[in-house]
Amino acid sequence: MDIATGWTECTGLANKTQDAVFGALQRLRAALPFPLLGIDSDNGSEFLNERLLRYCRREGLTFTRCRAYHKNDQAHVEERNGALVRQTIGDRYESPAALLQLNRAYGRLRVQVNGVLPAMKLIGKERVGARVRRRYDVPATPYRRALALGVVPAEAQARFAAELAAEGPLALRRQLDAALEQLWSLRVGSGPARATGDWRP
Repeated sequence: MDIATGWTECTGLANKTQDAVFGALQRLRAALPFPLLGIDSDNGSEFLNERLLRYCRREGLTFTRCRAYHKNDQAHVEERNGALVRQTIGDRYESPAALLQLNRAYGRLRVQVNGVLPAMKLIGKERVGARVRRRYDVPATPYRRALALGVVPAEAQARFAAELAAEGPLALRRQLDAALEQLWSLRVGSGPARATGDWRP
């Protein structure tokens, strides 16, 4: 997740090996509509390894990590994980077919979350007595925020605008729901598919 714009990319992995995570990172970087400046990871060995550090040095990327035993260091990412991964996707999946379908669903979710759904961004907090007043900016999609910052090259603008225009919000939602229904049919164990957003841990 990009903090400045709220842009979010998700991908499924068959495992958490260094090779799998490094390959996913390269795919996600290629999918971003703006340049990647840095990576902030958690403390897992799939991130903290010599291969990724060498890659960041070679590519001129800033590499930082959260502090040990400070769960809130990744608060923005965890919030997105809760809203997008746990509530929308739900269960864990184990088969190669499920991984393929999961990434198809993420492809539809990517366009919806970044290009269709506006979100408010917290710009300030002020304590008044015992209460905290929060101030938010004007709701905007991550794509619009990136455009306003002037970080999206013309080619990437054309590509993402074409995706948005080809789908349309309603068609995109239907495609996402169909992809999720197919994914849920592949989960371990049988049972009725869940409606999008109705999943509870």
